[in-house]
Amino acid sequence: MTTTLRPSGPLQESSGGARSRPYEVRVNSRRVGALLLASDTPFGPSVGEIRDLSIDGPDRRRGRGTVAALAAEEVLRSWGCRRVRIAVPADSPAGLRMATALGYVEYSRNMAKTLPADAGPPALPAGVRGRPMTEAEYGPWLARAVVTYAEEWTSRGMPEEAARAKSEADHAASLPQGLRTPGADLVVLEADGEPVGHVWLARPGGEAYVYDVEVAAAHRGRGHGRSLMLLAERTALATGHRTLGLQVFEGNTPARRLYESLGYAPTSVNFAKDLI
Repeated sequence: MTTTLRPSGPLQESSGGARSRPYEVRVNSRRVGALLLASDTPFGPSVGEIRDLSIDGPDRRRGRGTVAALAAEEVLRSWGCRRVRIAVPADSPAGLRMATALGYVEYSRNMAKTLPADAGPPALPAGVRGRPMTEAEYGPWLARAVVTYAEEWTSRGMPEEAARAKSEADHAASLPQGLRTPGADLVVLEADGEPVGHVWLARPGGEAYVYDVEVAAAHRGRGHGRSLMLLAERTALATGHRTLGLQVFEGNTPARRLYESLGYAPTSVNFAKDLI
């Protein structure tokens, strides 16, 4: 029996070279699953994604997903892609094993925590409080945030110019009205009256999500990272949200350990590999 991909919709193309197309996974003429291929990622058309790969229940554990992923890589190569990304649900052991076996390397993971609905907001340590970011603080913060976010992407293979453009575009789209953007909260943490860090929460699609959290370099190693996350949870609860999500890049072990200690669990793992 031969596992193949068969297009299930038209090829969508943009003037900038982005492409996307849905496929059925078939064993001979029988449909056993589906996936979507796209090259409209933030990295441009040279980086593709395998999205929503699924194999129907009766055909699982037979290597169908592995063969489908390899076939998808061949399609992406024919599109001119030189790198491929895939997000695997954290509760899919088979998917995680398959990604590792095929040579994919984790570059980040999404995590989330269900906030207690009836326990009240978490208490902050003595001498610590949160307050809204001021207009005077916003400009310098935005300039640093754009640079830092761009550096995160260049360290993971995105060209410097493209990373800078993406960072600027993402911040402009997420904060069109600056501090007055509806659904955005920029909060400064103070310890004994001195600013020591900040956290940026947004509510895309109605869900609370941490976009940026940082302790000032001179104040690290004093537990302020934990206080910032507690402040983020307090802010989420105050706006009626019971789940708080975030993304942590691979290699940021201190942050990942902090999130795990606070009860955050992975929801999906993001992998990538070069197409040779």
